[in-house]
Amino acid sequence: MAKPSKSAKTERQRLIDETLKKQRSAEKRRGNVIIAAAVVVALAIIGVALLPRVVGQAREAGYADEPVDQIGAAASVCQDVQELEATGVSNHVDPPQQVTYDTAPPAFGAHWNSSNPPAPAPFDDKFYDADDRPELEQLVHNLEHGYTILWYDETIADDSDQLAQVRSIARKFDGSADDLNFRLKFIAAPWTDDDEGGKKFPEGQHVAFTHWKGDAQKSIGVTQYCSEVSGAALVDFMDKYPYTDAPEAGAI
Repeated sequence: MAKPSKSAKTERQRLIDETLKKQRSAEKRRGNVIIAAAVVVALAIIGVALLPRVVGQAREAGYADEPVDQIGAAASVCQDVQELEATGVSNHVDPPQQVTYDTAPPAFGAHWNSSNPPAPAPFDDKFYDADDRPELEQLVHNLEHGYTILWYDETIADDSDQLAQVRSIARKFDGSADDLNFRLKFIAAPWTDDDEGGKKFPEGQHVAFTHWKGDAQKSIGVTQYCSEVSGAALVDFMDKYPYTDAPEAGAI
């Protein structure tokens, strides 16, 4: 058999090289398609995760010029205020010792007094979610100092409209320890299924205001439950129970 000519070998190699090149190009295109699809999926996942935050921020912006009493539902969505004889003024326990509170949420009781973790919680932190909320023992110390706490349950936390209302209300009380205005003694904090062994608010109630009134000799814990967020009810509550009537109103 005659040997292939040099030109035939060259042509065959050219065809092989061309075929390999086409295969590499096809594989590269497939790889690019896979990468592009992965990027689209990743962006979609990120978008879904960020969407509630973006929507929430837009809704909060809508309340920027609204006074507190115009945010949320009318005061009629709230029950009558409850006052209970209180104990625990200056009753400090050391972290991490836990305190069992009789009510959900607590309006008084023994509490932590420490710098780490900070108890009471910092003056300039007005809003907490389930990821960063201080322990109950820290927040009860805030109550002793005259704070009003708006507690919201998981129904509110899962409702983007009402959570935006809570955030917007909290923004109205912005302040810092460098520029104290004790009338801004307010905190919004979540009440979760992990608190107090799963104790819940009364049926149909998803928001609660708490305040500690009195002095070392006699004090009361004040609580008001609401079915929805109501800035109007909060204003009425804080007018009736100002920070000045608390056992340790002069402390941060």
